[in-house]
Amino acid sequence: MTACFISASKTADEQLNNTYIRVREALSADEQKDLQAAQRLWLKFRDANCSAERNLYSGGSAAPMVHAACMEADTRQRMTDLKTMYGWRSQKSGKPID
Repeated sequence: MTACFISASKTADEQLNNTYIRVREALSADEQKDLQAAQRLWLKFRDANCSAERNLYSGGSAAPMVHAACMEADTRQRMTDLKTMYGWRSQKSGKPID
């Protein structure tokens, strides 16, 4: 099961990267800087959040699976957040996210 969660996490990460690139294409240079700063902070949050959840299972065999599941869920949520925040902008620029 851990391998499945790791694979799903990697897929979600690839999809988030693609969404991020599409969003950036619709933004001005200043807006891109704002997004980049927010994304860097979000990545730190996601990593710390999922490490904290994994640590709840420290020493147990479920810890890696819990970490991978958290990474996938948080990454998918960020993708949804980006689409919600910037979707209208991408549509307006003629470069829709989806």
